[in-house]
Amino acid sequence: MIIESLLDTDLYKFSMMQVVLHQYPAAQVEYRFKCRNPGIDLASCIDEIRTELAALCRLRFTSDELDYLRSLRYIKSDFVDFLGLFQLNEKYVDIAPSATAPGEIDLRIRGPWLHTILFEVPLLAIISEVYFRRHHPGLVLEEGRRRLHTKIALLHDTPGYAECKLADYGTRRRYSRDWHREVVAALHEGLGPQLAGTSNVWLAWQLGLTPLGTLAHEYLQAHQALGPRLRDSQVVALQAWAKEYRGDLGIALSDVYGLDAFLRDFDMYFCKLFDGARQDSGDPFVWGEKLLAHYRANRVDPQGKVLVFSDGLDIPKVMQLYAHFRGRCQLAFGVGTNLTNDVGPAPISIVIKMVRCNGQPVAKLSDSPGKAMCDDQAYVAYLRQVFDIPAGQGA
Repeated sequence: MIIESLLDTDLYKFSMMQVVLHQYPAAQVEYRFKCRNPGIDLASCIDEIRTELAALCRLRFTSDELDYLRSLRYIKSDFVDFLGLFQLNEKYVDIAPSATAPGEIDLRIRGPWLHTILFEVPLLAIISEVYFRRHHPGLVLEEGRRRLHTKIALLHDTPGYAECKLADYGTRRRYSRDWHREVVAALHEGLGPQLAGTSNVWLAWQLGLTPLGTLAHEYLQAHQALGPRLRDSQVVALQAWAKEYRGDLGIALSDVYGLDAFLRDFDMYFCKLFDGARQDSGDPFVWGEKLLAHYRANRVDPQGKVLVFSDGLDIPKVMQLYAHFRGRCQLAFGVGTNLTNDVGPAPISIVIKMVRCNGQPVAKLSDSPGKAMCDDQAYVAYLRQVFDIPAGQGA
């Protein structure tokens, strides 16, 4: 059994789920799976994935897990009470071999947002672990340990980087659950205070680390169907977040429509209200410079704000960004697959993205080509027009 606790997921799933419970309990959504690597055989893994899905759907939150969630200052008591009754349901998930692409799978999740939001991260972790178990059986992890300890030494022992901190963001594409725990434990021991925490709630609880995360793309995408007007959807999403958390969990996500469209909505009010923003696509150096200039233009001191970098990072890239921006703002780095699935064989780039909300298409048009995912190209064209997004961005 790969997933043994419903806490074995990213914190932002719980923070978003709490907003859904309080503000959008009737929303209906659809998610779709995609493997970005060509020629990956996942169809042969379907039976094992289904078995793991069934086991996932038998899990319930234990009293100790609920007590841990209740101890987090931003998690509200009624939400924990709801989780005490919560259970995932297989009826919302369809998995089948692709009818058009041999070896690929067609995986869709459809149902109430409140009852499907917790599927994404554990399902991706299951698919990744089942794939490596089947296609690379008996892999010895000594090479992974060697690479990991080299990374730890690079960050820890290089002069001038004692204040450079990173966090583990690697649940969804990890090599395995056991390896993920070993990696985070090694980071904890080797980096000490340079490890800011982990996005994985179960590991944070087990290892005494800080759980980290705020919101994901799906939250802003859903507001394309939940808001009063499409052009205002980003503003409405940020306002709904502020209403829920009253200044806590204050990191905004900047790339659902690209940085330029984000900055048009991220006015002086939001600049002052939110603690900072997270970069997840595009050139991080360009992104950081634009955001710092935007803060200054809105009479906000950037040194009091946090820039969070989380797009495909490795340790050398973390150190380059730290050297470039240190002293000009606060910095945070989330490193994922490069920590939790760098053991020899190439990791697979897999995602589960929301594609519909309340029967309407929703989309993400980020600052990086190839990250867009929508099954209605007419809607994508309309979204570009509404948010003045250049042709080709996020295509």
